[in-house]
Amino acid sequence: MFIFKGRDFHIRILLPMDLQLKNEIALKNTPDLQSPRPPEYYSCLVRDLELLGWNKVAYVDTGLTTIRLKAEDSCGRQHLVTLKFNAKYPTEPPDCLVDFPVQFAVSWMPQDSLIDIYNQFLAALESLKEFWDVMDEIDGKTWVLEPENPTRSATTRRIAIGSNVSVNVEVDPQHPNMLPECYFLGADHVVNPLRIKLNTNVHLWDPEISLLQNLKDLLEIDFPSRAVLEKSDFAKDCGICYAYRLDGAAPDQVCDEPRCGQPFHQACLLEWLQGLPSSRQSFNVIFGECPYCNKPLTLKSSVKKL
Repeated sequence: MFIFKGRDFHIRILLPMDLQLKNEIALKNTPDLQSPRPPEYYSCLVRDLELLGWNKVAYVDTGLTTIRLKAEDSCGRQHLVTLKFNAKYPTEPPDCLVDFPVQFAVSWMPQDSLIDIYNQFLAALESLKEFWDVMDEIDGKTWVLEPENPTRSATTRRIAIGSNVSVNVEVDPQHPNMLPECYFLGADHVVNPLRIKLNTNVHLWDPEISLLQNLKDLLEIDFPSRAVLEKSDFAKDCGICYAYRLDGAAPDQVCDEPRCGQPFHQACLLEWLQGLPSSRQSFNVIFGECPYCNKPLTLKSSVKKL
């Protein structure tokens, strides 16, 4: 017999004897239930949930050891915090799992409740508002090559600039409107002028305007529009494995020959160059030939020797 109780309901479920026996055996073999939690644990947790409001609860497991709470920030973005409780609650706080780019450390006293954790969660959401505004603008107005499905904790974006040319930006969650770390990917004859423009115009960076607009001004470019172009215009397959994704990564190496410009995955190109008898290596740089145009090609590698 199973009994479920709530504030406004009381349900009793009778199970066949064989099913009851199976459930009893399963419960005995469940690690979390080998040492039953004290009644005070459950009464305190249910009371806290009542005070917090069930409308804020997205998930509760059957053992009442994992609870997921939902919240909406001031911009309407939906967020979740997963709470994992040990038997010493409320003397000890639950572990809090969030999709944040920074650590979420909960301040806790034994007399605190879920409301205190929830309010700290809301405060943390607002502290990250500007960061998520920046990332949402990038995602909404440019073609992001990587990550393919960014999470709220992701701080990097690889933004398409042109065919086989992109910039990887690393945004500081604490200072999202400041100049991010920028790493250009593409043929040298294309990315070198971009590096020069960034270094020359860095003094023009204005933290009062958006990060994306600052990048446009410093690089003196317009990022390809999502309204006009398709992602396939920039997502070119690797010239060796003939796929775009390899273990989740997009091609990030390009032949420097202007008439070639073929992209490759670093792993594919490394394996190709290691198989060429004419390739040579100096420290962490491998020298070889492009598989397509046979022009000289170099690759930085962590491999010590061929």
